[in-house]
Amino acid sequence: MPKRGRPRDPERVRRVLEAAAQQFTELGFERTSMESVAAASGVSKMTVYSYFPSKEALFDACIEDRCAGLFDLFLKADLDPGDPRSALDQIGRLFVALMRDDQVLATHRMMFGGANVHPEVCRSFWRLGGEQCIAHLARFLTAVDARGTLRIPDPPRAADQFLAMHLGGGHIHALLGLGKPGALADERMRQQNLEVFLDAYRPAARA
Repeated sequence: MPKRGRPRDPERVRRVLEAAAQQFTELGFERTSMESVAAASGVSKMTVYSYFPSKEALFDACIEDRCAGLFDLFLKADLDPGDPRSALDQIGRLFVALMRDDQVLATHRMMFGGANVHPEVCRSFWRLGGEQCIAHLARFLTAVDARGTLRIPDPPRAADQFLAMHLGGGHIHALLGLGKPGALADERMRQQNLEVFLDAYRPAARA
């Protein structure tokens, strides 16, 4: 059944999400409040609650919003299972850009710091972020295996491998506030990871 009442104002929703994302990363989940998000976004607290019934729901929406660009690639882009090199190159490029984003890094630090206090928030973060990334990529790799361009007996595991390869020491270094790899280093890392992955799953390699 459709919900009654006034429809959401996209501009207001955008302001709320941007204000919430900034406060979650700067203040942490515990110190962020619906009242402070309402004030920062210039809307009433009632309006925020009409869009997001709880702080947990607002946090979930922020995570989904941050991942939207990567998920859109899977859902809307014409990724060709017959050309996995090109498709995986696009995926790797977007994933690295997402992981290097300052707000994403701050969110990761917040999750690790609050894991013992808010395990339910961490579970939601994993379900909406990492788990969905792996699931979307696994579906594409299943199609690649069916086409025969690569032989991938366990697509979820292969998807996890591919994404994990793009984190490594550079991501840990950035999480610790020790600086992010430069663009050239990231590009070299991406290309090397792509070659290792393709070599591991080439049909001839399995034979």
